[in-house]
Amino acid sequence: MKTNTSNKKIRAVAKHIHMSPHKVRRVASQIRGRSYEQALMILEFMPYRACNPILQLLSSAAANANHNFELSKTNLFISEIQVDQGTFFKRFQPRAQGRGYPIHKPTCHITIVLNIIPN
Repeated sequence: MKTNTSNKKIRAVAKHIHMSPHKVRRVASQIRGRSYEQALMILEFMPYRACNPILQLLSSAAANANHNFELSKTNLFISEIQVDQGTFFKRFQPRAQGRGYPIHKPTCHITIVLNIIPN
């Protein structure tokens, strides 16, 4: 029995990425709505540190599509990419006179949803 291929959505989620969500959103907005191959090229040549986890997640989502739904990677596009704020790593920086200054190191959760390019 063949399933309907028009409404297949392929998801991949990366949680607790040690990066500010604001910095990751700057990269995510550049590839939103683009094809899989275009997004790979853009991410490879962008100079930002946030490109690496998004590139890994995009490759994982495409592998999910290939393995679970037997879809070709060339027929995929990024229908949604969402960057949410995660928990903070809470640390203390020693200061003068025995005080401690709190440091919040942000994390984020990235969700990518791929879809099939309509013909």
